[in-house]
Amino acid sequence: MYWGKILHIDVSERKTHVQYVDEEWLRKYVGGVCMASRLAYDNIPVGADPLGPENALCFANSVFSGTIVPVGTKYAVATKSPETGFLGDCLAGSYFAAAMKRAGYDGIVVKGKADRPIWIFIDDDAVYFNDAADLWGMETFPTEEAIRAKVGDERVRACTIGPAGERLVRFANLTNDRGRQAGRTGPGAVMGSKLIKAIAIRGTKPVKVADPQDLLAMSQKLAELAQTTKTEKYRILGTPANVLNMNRLGILPTRNYQQGEFEGAEKISGEYMHEHYTEKAVACAGCPIACEQVTHVKEGEFKGARTSVDYESLYALGSNCGVDSMAAIIAAIERCDLYGMDTLSTGVTISWAMECFQRGILTKEDFDGLEPVWGNGKAVVELVRKIAYREGIGDLLAEGVKRAAAKVGRGSEHFAMHVKGLECCGYDARGMQTFAVGCAVGTRGPCHNRSLAYEPDAKGEVDRLKAGPERGKLAKGTEDFAGVFDIMMFCKFIRGCFKDIWSEIPQLYTYTTGFAMTPDDLRQLTERSWNIKKAFNIRHGWTMKDDWLPPRWLKDPLPSGGSKGAYVKEDDLRMMIQSYYEARGWTPEGMIPKEKLISLGLDDIAEDIGV
Repeated sequence: MYWGKILHIDVSERKTHVQYVDEEWLRKYVGGVCMASRLAYDNIPVGADPLGPENALCFANSVFSGTIVPVGTKYAVATKSPETGFLGDCLAGSYFAAAMKRAGYDGIVVKGKADRPIWIFIDDDAVYFNDAADLWGMETFPTEEAIRAKVGDERVRACTIGPAGERLVRFANLTNDRGRQAGRTGPGAVMGSKLIKAIAIRGTKPVKVADPQDLLAMSQKLAELAQTTKTEKYRILGTPANVLNMNRLGILPTRNYQQGEFEGAEKISGEYMHEHYTEKAVACAGCPIACEQVTHVKEGEFKGARTSVDYESLYALGSNCGVDSMAAIIAAIERCDLYGMDTLSTGVTISWAMECFQRGILTKEDFDGLEPVWGNGKAVVELVRKIAYREGIGDLLAEGVKRAAAKVGRGSEHFAMHVKGLECCGYDARGMQTFAVGCAVGTRGPCHNRSLAYEPDAKGEVDRLKAGPERGKLAKGTEDFAGVFDIMMFCKFIRGCFKDIWSEIPQLYTYTTGFAMTPDDLRQLTERSWNIKKAFNIRHGWTMKDDWLPPRWLKDPLPSGGSKGAYVKEDDLRMMIQSYYEARGWTPEGMIPKEKLISLGLDDIAEDIGV
C-alpha cells in the first residue's frame, strides 16, 4: 500500500514537512531503489560534498512492507557516496521498514547538519530531535537497545551508526534490527557527517491492501515454494555455500586477488562453518527462508565472538586476506557489525594494505608494530578496530582503497581493487567475462547484487573465459532482472520461486496497491530506474573513463586454478562496454539521449542532462 507521503527532515533547522505525491508519481517510481534514486536526484544539488550538509539521505520503502507478502519488508537508501562521488544506493531488510510504513510514510529525506549529536524519533506523525550525547561513541547494537529503553517500547525500530560512522569512515554503514545493514557505498558516513546517531521509528497505523484474499493466496503459494529445494542452499548453509564452488572455478579472491583459489578454502567453507560454528539460522521480517547463519566461537583466542556470516564477508576478511581461521573471520565480521562498517570494503582495503606490507611499500612501523602477513587473523581483527577509530594506519585505510592507494603510491594503485572508488566484490572478474562488463558499468561500482551478470558465466550459459559482443546485452538483461527485485524490494533469494517475474510480480503489486501493472509496465519501470541512477551520476560528473576495471584484472593473468591464465583484455572490455551502451540505448560515450529519457517519462531529467 501507499500513503502518498514523503517526510522531509532538515536537521540544521530542526524542521520537517511532508511532501504529498499523487498516484501518477507513485506508479512512476513505485518504491525501493527507483524511488530512493529519484528522491536523491531531486534533493542533492550538483557539486554537493558527500560529507557536507547539502547531501541528503533518501529512504524509500517497499510497497510490500508490513504486508503478508514474503521477503518484501525492506527499505532502500540513496545518497551521494563518500567513496565514489556518485549515487550510492543500498538495501536493508526487516522491521525498520515495517515501522516506517506503519508510521505513514513511503519515503524519508534527511538533509542538513545538526549543531550537536542527535537522534531522531519519528512517532507516527510527530518528529522529535533528541540529544545523543550519551549515545555518541556506542556501538550499533547497544545503540538500538538504548533507544528502545529510552522510549520504553519494544515496537520502536532504529537505524543506527557506530563509531565508524561517527568518525566518517568512508565505507561506514547503517545498521537496523541487529545485523541488517544498508552496507555499501558509505551511507553511515553521511549520517555521521550530519551528527545523527540514529533514526528511530514507532508506527502504529494499520497497513491495508487492495485485495486481501488474492494477495493471501498468492503469498501463501510463494511462501510454500520458498520452503522447497528452490531455496535449500540458502536455508541450510546460507551464501557461504559459494566458497567451494568459487574456489573450484578459480575465481575465489585470494590475497588481494593475487590468486583465484585458496588452499584454505575447506576451512572457511559453508560446510565447515555449519559443522563447527553455526548456532542457528534466523530470518528477516516476513521471510520463510531464514538464510542468516548466526555463528558462535566457543573456544580459543576469539572465544565469545558471535555474528551472522555471509559469503561476501567470508571472502573479504577470509581468503582475500589469506586467513583460514574461521574463528578469526567471525571475530572480524562481528567487529565490523558493531563498529558499523561494510565488511567487503573493510576486507578489500585491509588486503591491499597486507599486499603493501608483502611488497615492502608499508612497513611494520607503519602498522604500529603489527605484522600484517597473509593469514594473520589477529592482525586483521586489530586493523578492523584501527579503521573504525581512525587510529594510526586506520586513518589512512578509513578513506577506502582508492584514496589510500593514491596517497601511498609507489605502484600500489595497480592492486587497489575498486571500480569508481567502491571496493570489488567476491567474484574474480578475470574468470567471468560477462561479470567483468557488469562490474565496469555498474552505477554504484562493482556489485553482484545490482548486476547478476555472474550468473550466465557461472551457469555455463556462455564461455566464461572468452569475451563476446553479446555480453553487453546479457549484462543489461541481468541488471534489469535484478532491478525488479531492488525496486519491489524482494530478497533475491526468492527469485527461483517465480515462474515468470514479469507477470507474477505485477499481480502482487496490483493486489497490494489496487494500481494496475502489466509486464510491459514493469519492464519500463526497471529501464526508468537504471536511467535515473545513470542520470544522477552524469549530473555529478561521470564520464566514460569511470566505466573501467582495476589494472590487476586487465594486466595480471590468474596464475593457477580453474581459471588459470584468464584476464580481461582491454580491447575486449571496450567492445563489451560498447555493446552494453548500445543495449541500453545510450550513446557510444555512455550518455543518455533526450528522447530516451522522454520516452521513460523523465522529461525534466532530459532537460538537465540529455544529449
